[in-house]
Amino acid sequence: MRHFTPWYIDPSKPGFGEIEEYFLPPVIRDITGQAKVPIGVFAVATRDTTVACETCEELFTPKAPHIQLSLDGVEIFANGSGSHHQLRKLDKRIDLIKGATSKAGGVYLYANQKGCDGGRLYFDGCCMVWVNGELVAQGSQFGTLDEVEVVVATVNLSDVRAMRSNFVARNHQASSAPSIHRIEVDFTLGDPNPLSLAVSPILKPRIHDPMEEIAFGPSAWLWDYLRRSGTRGYFLPLSGGADSSSTGTLVAIMCQRVVDELQSGSERSKRKTLEDVRKITRRPDYTPADAKDLCGKIFVTCYMASQYSGDETRGRAKQLAEDIGAIHTSIFIDDICSAIKTTFKNVEIHTDKVDKKRMKTEPKIENPGMENLALQNIQARSRMVMSYFMSQLMPWATDGDQTTAGGSLLVLGSANVDEALRGYYTKYDCSAADINPIGGINKRDLKDFLMWAGRNRGIPVLQRVAEAAPSAELTGAEGVQSDEVDMGMSYDELGDLGVCRKVHKCGPLSTFLKLRDMWSDGRRISPSIRKRKQPESRDEEVAQKVKDFYFYHAINRHKMTTLTPSYHAENYSPDDNRFDLRPFLQKPSFDVQFKAIDRAVATAASAAASSSVSGAAS
Repeated sequence: MRHFTPWYIDPSKPGFGEIEEYFLPPVIRDITGQAKVPIGVFAVATRDTTVACETCEELFTPKAPHIQLSLDGVEIFANGSGSHHQLRKLDKRIDLIKGATSKAGGVYLYANQKGCDGGRLYFDGCCMVWVNGELVAQGSQFGTLDEVEVVVATVNLSDVRAMRSNFVARNHQASSAPSIHRIEVDFTLGDPNPLSLAVSPILKPRIHDPMEEIAFGPSAWLWDYLRRSGTRGYFLPLSGGADSSSTGTLVAIMCQRVVDELQSGSERSKRKTLEDVRKITRRPDYTPADAKDLCGKIFVTCYMASQYSGDETRGRAKQLAEDIGAIHTSIFIDDICSAIKTTFKNVEIHTDKVDKKRMKTEPKIENPGMENLALQNIQARSRMVMSYFMSQLMPWATDGDQTTAGGSLLVLGSANVDEALRGYYTKYDCSAADINPIGGINKRDLKDFLMWAGRNRGIPVLQRVAEAAPSAELTGAEGVQSDEVDMGMSYDELGDLGVCRKVHKCGPLSTFLKLRDMWSDGRRISPSIRKRKQPESRDEEVAQKVKDFYFYHAINRHKMTTLTPSYHAENYSPDDNRFDLRPFLQKPSFDVQFKAIDRAVATAASAAASSSVSGAAS
């Protein structure tokens, strides 16, 4: 709809619309000898069968074209798709294609784009051939970094005709179905000697585990982005926590897959991949010895410590970098923070509306309110500044005379989707980066991914990372400051709230009604940090949690307009540039909605009390 006007079909007339003919431009006419081309909805009739197309999205619609096309005798359906990867989505594609051909009969050719589109999406391939509801060929979803993959199947069109002829009710509908315009082609698709061929065997669909999807989708996207951007590699502020460790692990898996491609890919793919490796590393004769060797050429990590950082996170960051082969560095940002505080004390004051004595007093992080928040924020923003400084200078500092050209590193972000929805991050802190491979993945999936990668990718330190309590370490050592306590909600609660708001399109009241039922299983609900009184019932606890979420989402909504472009992995991405077009200025009190929640709580309490009294009387 962004680029084309839909083909007009008169709803008062049966059929697929009129066909119009357009003159071809001379450059094509000279090659083909054909003066005109038909434009519209039609089928191509060969000597032995009929082929028609439907687009990517039409497969997902309630009135999909293949239904009417099959009733009009079309036997082969071709779908040239642009379906991007999304966690747990492939099974939906498979179900739709299986349902289309098992009900309508026919051969379905599903071809899907592969690779990065230059933005947030990654197209995951997985081309397929289905016959009468059965899979006979399937390409890889993430199995190769090669740009082109072809799968072949041998099918018997007599199987399609036999199935359809035995379906009496279908044939009754077909007798009155509208007819699609046919373009006749003097060509035979079938083999001239069909008795010499064996049909392709029936296969069981291959569907990746979600953890494999997280490993293979973003890692392929990272490789596409790196080789197409012409930059030198990646830089990551590595804190030793779950988020940055997940990002670092994805780069490691990317390097593993590149080396695998060099060793076992097709000859064409090997040549292209090696050419890309040498272009990125600026080493014209370089061939990676293994994945760690490649990682050491294109990936730099840095543990950016402050006085509040813990030894455990420092150790985890160092161990992870060592396990994957990255160039690891560490710095202290305390001097930067002190310089900012000193600069603030030296502000020249040209008005009598400011308490000059107070301005000259150094703020203390122990003091609550704005002093504490401001001093946390300068730590986070200092890390962003140093990240970009180091990303430009590290190739210069490490390569020396080994390369023929310079180049800078792309800064990687590591903020997950749940924290972004809650607004639990500093605007323009180290979450501000060039790209973010985990920005569409929730915390629950990231922790499971770390455990999976630790077992399956030879990085045992990731288990320690996954088991650690999340902490920003901006006010005290690890364990002193807790992300979930600071947010006033657990990551599990945050994930459910985010899905209600974005995927189910719920407002505050609808979210409360959904979660009241979902959370009625006796689970513990974390304490609120905004409660005005102790909740007296389970409903009041849920209500307060919903109010907290929508309040903080509203006051932090402006942050989401500056989010780092992230890999699209979920439907509830907070990125307003593409996935959330609601206003970023929102009234955080939600007066009408919150009052409606209070009425729902009171009504439920009244009904429960009446039921209790009635039960006692009986």
